[in-house]
Amino acid sequence: MTTTDRAKATAAADVVRRLRAKGHEAWLAGGSVRDGLLGRPPEDYDVATSATPETVRRLFERTVPVGMRFGVILVLDGPHRFEVATFRSDAAYVDGRRPSAVHFGTAEQDAERRDFTINALLADPFTGEIIDYVGGRDDLRAGVIRAIGDPHARIAEDRLRMLRAVRFAARLGFTIHPDTRAAIRAAAPTVLDMAAERIGDEIAKMLTEGSARRAFELLDDTGLLRVVLPEVAAMRGVAQSPDFHPEGDVWRHTLLLLQQLPAGAAETLAFGALFHDVAKPLCAGMHRGRRTFYGHCERGADVAAAVLQRLRRSRDTWERVAWLVKNHLRPVQAPAMRLATLKKMLAEDGFEELMRLCRLDALSASLDLQYVLFCEERRAAFAIQQLRPPRLLGGDDLMALGYARGPTIGRILHALEDAQLEGEVSTRAEAEAWVRTRFPPPA
Repeated sequence: MTTTDRAKATAAADVVRRLRAKGHEAWLAGGSVRDGLLGRPPEDYDVATSATPETVRRLFERTVPVGMRFGVILVLDGPHRFEVATFRSDAAYVDGRRPSAVHFGTAEQDAERRDFTINALLADPFTGEIIDYVGGRDDLRAGVIRAIGDPHARIAEDRLRMLRAVRFAARLGFTIHPDTRAAIRAAAPTVLDMAAERIGDEIAKMLTEGSARRAFELLDDTGLLRVVLPEVAAMRGVAQSPDFHPEGDVWRHTLLLLQQLPAGAAETLAFGALFHDVAKPLCAGMHRGRRTFYGHCERGADVAAAVLQRLRRSRDTWERVAWLVKNHLRPVQAPAMRLATLKKMLAEDGFEELMRLCRLDALSASLDLQYVLFCEERRAAFAIQQLRPPRLLGGDDLMALGYARGPTIGRILHALEDAQLEGEVSTRAEAEAWVRTRFPPPA
């Protein structure tokens, strides 16, 4: 455990101590208990208590009432934030997300209203005592994600639980209990009844927590994939030429990319890996006995942008992912490019991320990394000044040389930039002479 992790754990324990000092029951709850028992450093610490929200606000100096109606107060302690929730039981869920009312109750009632058994454990931060009302410890030992009580009822309360079951099973290397899996398959068509951004957030987490392949295999197995991402589900069975793709169809190829995504991968790279071949089902054809996918990069960029907008991802995200998808085959041509064209590509914003995607793509197919290595070596060989040299002449300079304002100015500047990148000119005087020679000014 790092120094930061220890400091956060100590601060969380202090929240529990202060609540107990005033006569209230208080425990660490949920994910931090689960992760601690699994030997994983907890990301967050939540506290469950018998104290009412009003009492919690009086006990701590800095609080934020993030969910007063549901008994949830955010307690701030220096850089640390802890959700402190009052023990409660929930009334009926009417919107597929939140209970229509809550009733403050006991620790056992609070555990029984949670989603999965492994997330309903309570722990004493001082003695290590574990309180388990729902069999969560047995499921941790067995490596099982199991809904508490009736899985159909748990899913009906909040449909996000279907995606969370998949994400937890993938991240922890667990299986989904057969009853819970059956309930997910039965309810899969209703997953779109919730806000799209909640779906998008879960998909992004699945892709960036280090177990993306397993998550998408489970999405497929539970029937969720064809509902949430039908564009990705369509990859299954789309055959590819075995000389370039000995691994198999587009779906298997994409899974191999996802398998290589590390925990903490950038969301843009992760979605780029998922969508890089998303338009192959739309562009599949045959030419002289070979399978072709003409235009799948350009069309895939449009599909990726549309899906990510549907999932309410940020503009920066969908624009970058669309760019990655559109350009993921362009570096293949790098060895044959003119020097100026190559330098421009190497200097583009996002090129390093594009190279990471290209490497994943190659390692999931033919294993031919020649063009990736070529681009990496050439980029390392060029200084930044060579890739993005300062402009030698501008539009005002050209007009001073006698050229009229208009589109000709742009054409000259573009050609001059290429000449500079090719090494034909390197000084202002050389640039002026080059322009006069290539583009004689009007008499």
